Amino acid sequence: MRAESAAPAPTKDRRKIAWAFLVATFFGAGWLKPASGSWASAAAVLLWAAFAWALHPAPWVLALTLACGIALTLVLGIPAASIAEHESGRHDPGFVVIDEVAGQWIALLFCPLDWRYALLAFVLFRAIDIVKPVPARQLERLPGGWGIVFDDVAAGLYALGIVSLARYWF
Repeated sequence: MRAESAAPAPTKDRRKIAWAFLVATFFGAGWLKPASGSWASAAAVLLWAAFAWALHPAPWVLALTLACGIALTLVLGIPAASIAEHESGRHDPGFVVIDEVAGQWIALLFCPLDWRYALLAFVLFRAIDIVKPVPARQLERLPGGWGIVFDDVAAGLYALGIVSLARYWF
């Protein structure tokens, strides 16, 4: 009589882990050194700019498309970050950068298609993400992918507010 294994099929686990690492690293940007978060933020800005310059959508279409992208990064990124954190055995591993993509896209949400605002959104988001003002630092304490992602969501919201104010001042 053969003993049955209660362990899941290895191919299924590898696919789940591969998917999570692909999303969590934003298709490998998380492996770039140095400053993998900055590389991921730059990739997010470049994707936003490529979409906007290629299609020239109306401002509301650009914002709506970006909002859908943000929602997708949150829906996929939180579980992917949780799996990557668990599999790596490290808390908030540096190669998980899907949170930077979500935060950067939030910072760009209402930006006009102008390189100056894109650069301002990039610099502000990176600076705020590094400094982590209240409540961003506290959000890091949330469990798993929630803590990994939501501190960057807070940084993105701060940057969005500042960039939006800058649009009206200048």
